[in-house]
Amino acid sequence: MEYIVTAENLCKHYPRFKALNNFSMHVPKGAIYGFVGRNGAGKTTLIRLLTGLQLPTSGEFSLYGTKHTDSAILSIRRRMGAVVETPSLYLDKTAEENLRLQYRTLGLPSFDGIKELLELVGLHDTGNKKAKKFSLGMRQRLGIAIALCGNPDFLVLDEPINGLDPQGIIEVRELILKLNRERGVTVLISSHILDELARLATHFGFVDGGHMVKEMSAEELDAACKKSIFIETDHPELLSAALAGMGLDYRLESDSSASIFSDTEVTPLVLALHEKGITVKKMTERDESLESFFLSLVGGGSHE
Repeated sequence: MEYIVTAENLCKHYPRFKALNNFSMHVPKGAIYGFVGRNGAGKTTLIRLLTGLQLPTSGEFSLYGTKHTDSAILSIRRRMGAVVETPSLYLDKTAEENLRLQYRTLGLPSFDGIKELLELVGLHDTGNKKAKKFSLGMRQRLGIAIALCGNPDFLVLDEPINGLDPQGIIEVRELILKLNRERGVTVLISSHILDELARLATHFGFVDGGHMVKEMSAEELDAACKKSIFIETDHPELLSAALAGMGLDYRLESDSSASIFSDTEVTPLVLALHEKGITVKKMTERDESLESFFLSLVGGGSHE
């Protein structure tokens, strides 16, 4: 398999903490790679290393097979576009003026392609409207258009839907899918909004505490996400002991509810709980969500 990004034993250490620690990564060509992790897990740090904004403490990574220590990495990065944290826009300029400025920065020979870019991101009809009057979703799409100047085939997006309203999320999602499917752009998306990533990604990397916990394809994730029976009961103090005593694979979701992953029939389960003095108030069948799967990998605690 051909990879756009590989990283091995990559570390980025600061005086008081390790942002990345023996980190590994493999982003396949043509993928939409969902980079999944809580705030502070190391996602933005990795993106800053890839884009050359920071240097690693140790270890190495490669872009298109070129190591980051190779002098050719500077020209290789011209094949990459990125929106890191928030789009860098000239708010007193129009969408077209922002793109013209980026073209000049990149030293492109003409402004050919600007109108096509504006149409691609749905901003072709904004005319003389200044970016400061754009919605958050429009600003995000303009940021992506700026990242696409120079026609890169690898796009890095750091939390691209953070703070967007539902319409803005849909617009950015459809744009990412269009870039990937119609233009063959490989996309690395860092996000903690897991349900949205599940709609987009073809591959996933789960990071926690600066370490890659697991990488897998969307198909492998679908196979790994367990089906479960969700139950809600009236005697929470008895529930855990009862399920454990029945030898079931389960996870408590609250004081009075649990997800049961064991293959079990509904009627015997309800009767067995009833015999232990527990009434089942609610029962539904569920597929484990991406969020639940992630928490099962890294644990449910929060990171500051």
